[in-house]
Amino acid sequence: MAFFEIMLGSKRRNIDHIIEANLDALVRFAYFRISDRAEAEDIVYEAVLRLLENIEKINDAKCYLFQIVYNLCRDEFRRKRFSTVPFENIELTDKKDEQLDQEEIDRINRLLDDLPPNEAEIVRMNVVDELSFVEISHILSLPQSTAKSRFYAGMKKLREMYFTNN
Repeated sequence: MAFFEIMLGSKRRNIDHIIEANLDALVRFAYFRISDRAEAEDIVYEAVLRLLENIEKINDAKCYLFQIVYNLCRDEFRRKRFSTVPFENIELTDKKDEQLDQEEIDRINRLLDDLPPNEAEIVRMNVVDELSFVEISHILSLPQSTAKSRFYAGMKKLREMYFTNN
């Protein structure tokens, strides 16, 4: 019994670290999908509670958190019929992102909206949320090869749309 408590305590400290390290990214991930910061924070709080309730069953806490947040956002989106947040409403912290002018941001956002939803979501998850294909495949419950092929198909369409409109 003492060994199990020691192992669970160690796992709990690791989970606490994972939550702290990914909290801002999770809120941004949710906010980008539902357009409401308070609701995004509530969704992340709910995801953390679910993680803690199922701590014994979880192997990859980071992917689990993103998957729960993704599913809760999808449920919220269906319930309220929100649209995604335009790029211009996201707080940009990366210097490279700050250099994009507003017209270019609007144009990229319109191009992403023209992609099929399953391709656009994977492009956003990889490019905006900086998630790996392994993480994306866990979150969306699809094979990694499918995530990659949708990403590359979406990027190819984006390039074609971008350069034909220039």
